[in-house]
Amino acid sequence: MLPLHQLAPGQKAIIESIETESLPLKLIEMGCLPGNEIALLYWAPFRDPLYLRIEEVHLAIRKEVAQHIMVKPLVDD
Repeated sequence: MLPLHQLAPGQKAIIESIETESLPLKLIEMGCLPGNEIALLYWAPFRDPLYLRIEEVHLAIRKEVAQHIMVKPLVDD
């Protein structure tokens, strides 16, 4: 497991755990929950924010928030 902000652009992962007290409620409502697939689409300049896809939702989050989302990278076939 590693924090979400350590994924490479284009890499997919499964959310393993989240620190709910550190995440905005809106992220949880948009599907940022353990077991869901997440993909880091790309970084903005200076590597903040991160542009993500969680299931079918596209969003941007700050690097400081991404540190609280632990993921398990998926291996490409």
